[in-house]
Amino acid sequence: MSDSAPDWLARALPALSGGCAGLAVAGLCGAEQLGKGGFALSSPAFGNGEALDPSFTADEEDAVAPPLEWTAPPPGTQELALVVEDPAGRGGDAMCHWLVWGLAGQRGKLLEGETPPRVGKNAKRNSEWLLPEPPHDDPAHSYVFQLFALDLPLTLMPGASREDLVAAMRGHVLGVALLTATYAREEDDGDWDDDDDE
Repeated sequence: MSDSAPDWLARALPALSGGCAGLAVAGLCGAEQLGKGGFALSSPAFGNGEALDPSFTADEEDAVAPPLEWTAPPPGTQELALVVEDPAGRGGDAMCHWLVWGLAGQRGKLLEGETPPRVGKNAKRNSEWLLPEPPHDDPAHSYVFQLFALDLPLTLMPGASREDLVAAMRGHVLGVALLTATYAREEDDGDWDDDDDE
């Protein structure tokens, strides 16, 4: 994997200041697939580049995945797959927060907390939305939602890894839609939560 992101991706995600080379989209797509045919991803819970509400993070009990909506994908789309990553992972690798596939190849949405058709293993090896939990002293982390329009249905079983999903999608991406959220945790006052998870 290249250490630098493609120019088109760096332009699409300027707030990441070059930190997007490890994202799945960097190795799967080109400029011609970005937003192809008006394909777009959004959320009723946050605007592109805006902060996640704590109800979607590790800072609230009973937190769930945020709601998402997308427009019609390019013609010929058989299935949609979603990869959500934090490019500020350890060792320069993006940290995978959510792997979803089996979504119908048409305009659609995922409701807040809805269980998707098929979910793969996140960076913690769990098949679920990995709640954002950046260190208290870090600047805001970015979470890049990457929705891929594929020209074939995937045969992966639930619980597949990021590597499995990326390999299955390679060469089959018709279009991609991107959405970015951010999250920074409040300063830890040290009164009671000293064993913070990274």
